[in-house]
Amino acid sequence: MIRVLLVDDQPLIRSGFRALLDAEDDIEVVAEAANGSEGVDQARRHLPDIALIDIQMPDVDGIEATRRIAADPALAAVHVVILTNYGLDEYVFHALKAGAAGFLVKDVQPEDFLHAVRVAARGDALLAPSITRRLIDRYVSQPPRQNVSLGQLTNREREAVVMVARGLSNDAIAAAMVISPLTAKTHVNRAMTKLHARDRAQLVVIAYESGLVVPQA
Repeated sequence: MIRVLLVDDQPLIRSGFRALLDAEDDIEVVAEAANGSEGVDQARRHLPDIALIDIQMPDVDGIEATRRIAADPALAAVHVVILTNYGLDEYVFHALKAGAAGFLVKDVQPEDFLHAVRVAARGDALLAPSITRRLIDRYVSQPPRQNVSLGQLTNREREAVVMVARGLSNDAIAAAMVISPLTAKTHVNRAMTKLHARDRAQLVVIAYESGLVVPQA
């Protein structure tokens, strides 16, 4: 059962998402919150698998709520998915840097929304390759960060990180590296551990900000 927390300041939005999610046999909404501060409290109380958090709310917004969840070791298993009305923008990028696993536009089709919740629950990033490229081109085209040490990665782990940054799934990475999907997943997980990346979305940001992957023209 995938346990979901809904955080949005609009009751109508929350009730719509709840009705959609609760209709699924494998998904359960365990709590709701009307702002980021309350959302963090509910996350600590219920330990959901997924926290669907609106990016713009009064009091504590979605970015700060994401940052607080990501900083709490007790919430390490909570995957944050940002909800936005505007699609890709600077707020979304900051949310990903803060620790979000991905984002969804609120007018997404119901079947795509449900699929996204299940993808996030597996620990995969909600970043399609096309979205990744736009994200990087707009917000990460800057000098590499000096505080990210890639020297601790093995050659195979570096290879896997590059492919994650380009939007490849574990199966696609396995095919490209001629290894099993389980081995590909192991390379990715070890790279996340060594680079202190909360999930694949943060691994993408680190790959570009460190200079391991360069935005393509």
